[in-house]
Amino acid sequence: MPDTLLQPETDTRTEHFDVLIVGAGISGVGGAYHLTTQRPATRFVVLESQAGFGGTWRTHKYPGIRSDSDLYTFGYRFKPWVGPPIAAAEEILRYMGEVIEENGLAPHIRYNHLIHSAAWDGTTKLWTLIATNTATGERRRFTTNFLWMCQGYYRHAEGYTPGWPGMAEYKGRIVHPQTWPEDLDYTGQRVLVIGSGATAATVVPAMAGKAAHVTMLQRSPTWFRIGRNGIDIADQLRELKVDETWVHEIVRRKILFEQAKFTARSFSEPDRVAEELLREVKRIVGPDYDVGTHFTPRYRPWHQRLAYVPDGDLFQAVADGKASVVTDEIERFTEKGVLTKSGQELEADIIVTATGFHLNVLGDIAFTIDGKPLDFHETVTYRGMMFTGLPNLVWVFGYFRASWTLRADLVADFVCRLLAEMEERGARQVEVALRPEDHNMPLLPWIDPANFNPGYLMRGMHLLPKRGDKPEWQHNQDYWSEKDQFPAIDLKDAAFVYSR
Repeated sequence: MPDTLLQPETDTRTEHFDVLIVGAGISGVGGAYHLTTQRPATRFVVLESQAGFGGTWRTHKYPGIRSDSDLYTFGYRFKPWVGPPIAAAEEILRYMGEVIEENGLAPHIRYNHLIHSAAWDGTTKLWTLIATNTATGERRRFTTNFLWMCQGYYRHAEGYTPGWPGMAEYKGRIVHPQTWPEDLDYTGQRVLVIGSGATAATVVPAMAGKAAHVTMLQRSPTWFRIGRNGIDIADQLRELKVDETWVHEIVRRKILFEQAKFTARSFSEPDRVAEELLREVKRIVGPDYDVGTHFTPRYRPWHQRLAYVPDGDLFQAVADGKASVVTDEIERFTEKGVLTKSGQELEADIIVTATGFHLNVLGDIAFTIDGKPLDFHETVTYRGMMFTGLPNLVWVFGYFRASWTLRADLVADFVCRLLAEMEERGARQVEVALRPEDHNMPLLPWIDPANFNPGYLMRGMHLLPKRGDKPEWQHNQDYWSEKDQFPAIDLKDAAFVYSR
């Protein structure tokens, strides 16, 4: 435990709030908005470890950083998005800043507050959180009736980089997109990007115009959707001077309708969907390009996250000769670059490891329940947001096959309803528990690997809660069913246990 946590009790200031939100990213800012509008009398605070709001969009600085899903659905339902559907980080931060300013949320947010521990006391029915103000070094204590975890699901401080043999021999510079160095000048440099996901697909075209050449080295290809960074109906409605609130809602519904159809087709007719996706790739890279090797994944569409490539810029960089793709595995690093298992040496001045991230469970905060350390893996999830044995706590974990914020908004409505139910009952505590009819239910991993299996989840599955085989005891990843199910959740169901 850090020395800062061992200071005398008299050195610690304590504040109490009805609700404490962890994180001022897209979920936390949204949660703050919903509290102010749905439960305006609630006294709440948002604790953020960074020096400002934004989460991912603040911490990630790599070239070209942008959303990989559209802002009409990644944006909040209550705040119209007026720019291109795929947006850069600075545009998303500007949008979030407007939400904070327009709704008076700034006084509720405490930046530079790194939370170390969260302890539940069943006697007082309170959470106690210990944090350090990293700007001043001051130790702070917060107590709260209800804890709303909006910290995201991966560790911002470091990305995931496999330990390849020979990395110490390499004479160039190795960087991870998640901790992009401000002083990195890649002008005229040979760049090797390891990875094939959304980050690599963003970094490669962004660097290609300035670097001497960019090579994307992938173990296997990823599915991408290609389209222009614009929406026809949005442009037409704006030409007709339709109010932006209407434009936002109409376009949002259109996108969600089309996404639902596409997602369903990826399961019902995966071969046909794959053919359609590859047709767009071939249209850009040309008929002679080896699409079978470099852009045809081994899995069906949507078995892993499928990112949108605006205007096909990744494939255009390849077609223009500014970037190239090598599909192979790494044997080892060399002084000059990377040696692949096929025997090819890829020389590079800079190597970018776009290889994913570390799963972050409950913000890497040390949780205790009545003095006992929490074993999160031994809990069972209720709809991917509450957990057995964890009182007065909700965690926002968004969608993989739809925009994260869609679920953040649904969870926010649920939290506000739950708080109202507790108030009406005079309850100081609520937790979920298996009902008598649930006790013989098989307990399974958090996500079915046959349904969705990205590397970061597979590496961290042992850290995540269990799920059951009933809809209410799992995170089903289906916005199109949950948008109707969440408002209908019966808070008087026996799965919810209230106490005074």
